[in-house]
Formats: sequence, C-alpha cells, structure tokens
Amino acid sequence: MSKVVGGAAGGVAIGEAAAPPFARLPDAAVHFRQRAQRFAILSEGHKLRPYLRFLAGLAEAQHRAQESLPAPVMPDEARLARAYDFGMPPLDRGHAAGDDALAATMDALFALAPEIEMPEAGRAALRRVTAAGEDEREAMAALLLAGAAPTEAVAEHVYVAAALQLHFTRLAGGLAADRLKPAGEGACPSCGAPPVASAVVGWRGAHGTRFATCSLCATQWHVVRIKCTLCGETAKIGYQAVDEGVGEGTEALVRAETCDACQAYVKVLQQHRNPDLDPVADDVASLALDLLMRQTGYRRGGLNPFLFGY
Repeated sequence: MSKVVGGAAGGVAIGEAAAPPFARLPDAAVHFRQRAQRFAILSEGHKLRPYLRFLAGLAEAQHRAQESLPAPVMPDEARLARAYDFGMPPLDRGHAAGDDALAATMDALFALAPEIEMPEAGRAALRRVTAAGEDEREAMAALLLAGAAPTEAVAEHVYVAAALQLHFTRLAGGLAADRLKPAGEGACPSCGAPPVASAVVGWRGAHGTRFATCSLCATQWHVVRIKCTLCGETAKIGYQAVDEGVGEGTEALVRAETCDACQAYVKVLQQHRNPDLDPVADDVASLALDLLMRQTGYRRGGLNPFLFGY
C-alpha cells in the first residue's frame, strides 16, 4: 500500500565543489521535443497513459509550431536594462494576453493539435478554442497567467496554456542569464511566474545544488537546499514521498517538500540520479503523490496548468 515516508536532503558529492550560476535559460529549439520524449517514456505502463500520451503529442506540437513562427519580439533595451538593474522580471506577463506574437503562437499550435491522439472531449475542446474570438482567447490567457482556470473549461485552457508556455519560453531564451537577479520568493526571475517544481541537479559545477523551474517560461533559478521554494522558510521543512517498494534508505526520485510555515508543498525531483526527469512531465506523472498529500493538510504550491483538472 502506498504511504507517506520521510527523507532527508542529500548534499553535494564528495570532492565536488558546487558553484552554480543563479539562472539557466531554456533553449526552445530542443526544450519541448525533450519534454515530449519524456512524456512518451512515462506513459508506458502508467495508469495515466492516455493523458500522458496526449501531453507528449502536445509538447511535440509545441516544438513543431516554432517552424512557422518568426523570432519573438523581445522587450526594448530600456525595459531590459531597468529590469536587470533593479531585479525585476524583464518579461511582462501583465500585457501578454494582447500580444500579436502570442496570438500567432496560438494559431500555429492549434493548427497542429488535431494530429494529436485524444478523446472526443479533448477534440471538441480544441474545436471550441480554435473557433474562439480574439477577446475570448485573451481572457483565457489572462486567467491562466493569474494561475487559474475554470473547472468547466479546463480542457480549452490546456491548449492556451501550451501556447503561453511556448511564447514565454522563446522569449526567456533571449534574455541574459548572467544579468538576472532574484525577483522574490517563489517568483521566476525572468517572468515572475511561480515554479512548477524544483530539481536537485547533476550539472558539472553545480552537482547536488537545487534549481526551481518556472511553470511558464521554463527558466531555472538556484534555490538553497532545505528551504521552502515558496516562502523562504528554512526551519520547518519536511520531505514526503509515495513508498512504492524502493527499499530501505533509497530516496524516491520525486518527493514533496513540505513547509509548516506556509502549509504548502512543492515537488523536488532528484535529477542528479536521473537526468531525464522533467519538472512538468514528472510532476504530472507523479499525480499519486498529490493525491496522497491531500490527506496531510498541505496545499499544492507548484503550478502546472496540465493538472488544473485534478
């Protein structure tokens, strides 16, 4: 039977001095195809196989949609300089809903989406969002950027969320990683959105350190180990995982980092043990952990638009 088990956070490997950069920017040219591959691998033998296969197809469509899109229009130099100098996210989520480039991204992605294997309910939702007018699409985007989606229209919002991810990931890739600064606890330094999860990485020069991943633009930023990703608390942190027979003393690849200060949890991926782990894909695939955490009183703190309906 699945149960909640505790665990301690590991440290940097012996003999390796970690000197991690503050931020690491996404490469949209490979990011979504790699995610599609991870979703496909996770789907094999999984209870959520149909949904994971659908998300694999959606991530592949995010990758292919870029072929018909022009280079994203970056913020002007004055805004970038001001943001870098004062530690503000240089990408403005507040004005994204009316961006012509986002509208073009939606058109390109929705044109490819019919090729994805999906149930009729998903196909009907795709037809509705494809036929939606500019104002309706902008309203859906604005709601998602605020971290919400109506329960009666979650399926439509999944497609809009995928377009937002693609749009902002392409923008984030054009920023200067070495000029980004902390934008506050639980906020992406590139766009200000909340994290989907964090991961203990195995990168050269940063082995054993932790990076949070933005739920919107896929920017990764360094977060101190044993610290709440959301509120910054360090004294009331715990770790819980689904016990699936991994064995005594073996650390689960996906754990929930709980904080008694804000009563929330965000998942932590042990990417240094399996570099194929993807914050978005493995978050969805570890839904059993979320269901188990409902019994503990902690609220889910990581944002993933592909889990809004669960």
